[in-house]
Amino acid sequence: MKGFEDRGLKVAVITYDTKEVLKHFSDRMSIPYPMLSDRGSKVIRRFGILNENAKKDSPAYGIPHPGTYIVDRSGRVKSKYFEDDFRDRFTAAGILVREFSADGAAVTEHQTPHLTVRTSVSNPSVYAGSRLTLMATIALPEKMHVYAPGVDKPYIPIDWTIAESPAYTAFPVEYPQSRKLELKAIGETALVYEGKVALVRDIKIAQFRDAEKAAKNGKLTIEGGFKYQACDDRICYAPQTVPLRWELELTPYDRQRAPAELRGPGGVN
Repeated sequence: MKGFEDRGLKVAVITYDTKEVLKHFSDRMSIPYPMLSDRGSKVIRRFGILNENAKKDSPAYGIPHPGTYIVDRSGRVKSKYFEDDFRDRFTAAGILVREFSADGAAVTEHQTPHLTVRTSVSNPSVYAGSRLTLMATIALPEKMHVYAPGVDKPYIPIDWTIAESPAYTAFPVEYPQSRKLELKAIGETALVYEGKVALVRDIKIAQFRDAEKAAKNGKLTIEGGFKYQACDDRICYAPQTVPLRWELELTPYDRQRAPAELRGPGGVN
């Protein structure tokens, strides 16, 4: 959690587990931040995140919908990250990318005659259900541009594709604001990008069985491509596609439970 602390944020966890269970887990995993016990789920209820799908007579009753809040110094919730399925989680590194434009890992550069594509990923190591962020930064030389989504035909907009796989779900690309460029030679205007263009898109890893089937030697590969047509102030060049690839390490769940004498009623935890 150093990335959060470097940006002035402190990290804490609130859960319905007992203090004893939390201490056992914290000691075993060397957790460096506070883990707070909310027995009875009072705080969980006040936040309105009690998981009502858990039956009241179930040992799991009282669990929250898991998520992350970012709170400012005045106590105001600045951002929140929640998923519908309790098995899916936004990664801490992915949140850093979104909140603070943090750098990614596994950086790769692809050079073409018209531009440079620099790719990275928020998390090179993932669990099933992780929602991570892929990044692609496009650097264009002076007087060179590419066309943005929404441009009229016959101009060809940039397109970042991801190959389909049962091992993950790809979310739509998030594009920055484009600008209108006047093409004086033909008396038209078009939506373009110039200079440096930062693109992000989220990937959600499937549950472990599907992810494990697609993995090879514990590695999960995501492949795609960046298609573009570049033009300078004199020439529009033939469309190009840059192949993109991310290789992630698929980490098994930690399935070790707290000792039986520390668990709550019904054997929960």
